[in-house]
Amino acid sequence: MVSVGVTIYGVCVVTFMITMYALERRSRLFVLLFAVGCLLSSAYGFLSGAWPFGVVEIIWSAIAVGRYRSAEIA
Repeated sequence: MVSVGVTIYGVCVVTFMITMYALERRSRLFVLLFAVGCLLSSAYGFLSGAWPFGVVEIIWSAIAVGRYRSAEIA
């Protein structure tokens, strides 16, 4: 059973991740912050016992870091 603290952490992290995703077009910094959000979300996946979710979020983080590195500096 997942604790209330882990659930609250998950809600906050996923909210952060989605917000950064929505702001990505404003600055490449938001792409990097999205990558951080993916890593935090991955930690939630592992903490909650949903390891496939954790693995997928690590992959998304790597993709976001690649997009950050290739984005034009504004």
